Amino acid sequence: MNLVVQGAQVEAAVVEQIARLSGARRSERLTEHAYRLAGASAHRGIERICAAARLDFAYVPEGRRLADMRLLAIDMDSTLITIECIDEVADLAGVKAEVSAITAAAMAGELDYTQSLKRRVELLRGLDQSALEHVYEARLRFSPGAESMLSAMQAAGVKTLLVSGGFSYFTDRLHARLNLDYSTSNHLEMLDGRLSGRITGTVIDAHGKAARVRALRDELGLKTESIIAIGDGANDMAMMAEAGISIAYRARPVVRKHAHYALDHSGLDGVLHLFD
Repeated sequence: MNLVVQGAQVEAAVVEQIARLSGARRSERLTEHAYRLAGASAHRGIERICAAARLDFAYVPEGRRLADMRLLAIDMDSTLITIECIDEVADLAGVKAEVSAITAAAMAGELDYTQSLKRRVELLRGLDQSALEHVYEARLRFSPGAESMLSAMQAAGVKTLLVSGGFSYFTDRLHARLNLDYSTSNHLEMLDGRLSGRITGTVIDAHGKAARVRALRDELGLKTESIIAIGDGANDMAMMAEAGISIAYRARPVVRKHAHYALDHSGLDGVLHLFD
């Protein structure tokens, strides 16, 4: 196996210590923020060292290539972008604290997602739709490494799916801006230029996200092992279970527990280092 060690700051001395523990036959510096240790074996001390140094580590098969991947499914809020859009919209409605608390509980798997979303959207009733534009223009930011990760995926021929329990106002714009192949999300109902407090159509929840990945898998004739899924919340877990490679990004503990890999300190471009 290869052992990939990466983070915001990676000290060579720490990598050397990990290399000795793992018995790696070769250490390769991939970037300023990442190393690959070839021929590494697991050692219980590595997790402790990486935790202390705020590093991510991952054991990956030698020879795994990005070119063998065919579909990337990625969550939007707090994954592709740094914010939870609904929380920022709620801020403009003066109900951020209440909405954020519901969001946090839903992402931790403590509340039914569909019901929690309807409760949050109801709290936005009457808000002018210009609030959505303000959040998109003034508050939405990409997670570190997001754009370079997507560019590399697209260059390798990987299809890209933005799948969100959030809102089409944002996913539609990101779809066009990033030249994505597909996007799926919820639709906010508008009446006379204001939010009605309701969602139209079927709610995209955990099952909806997973169903969209399965549908694309079948439509494109893909194997599960050629699918990558990235998410952070409990409503991403079903989608991630449909992928051959699942990655928890800045995720809740319950999500990290079930993902193949976790990126807690690296940017999204850290995904690329999981491949030769």
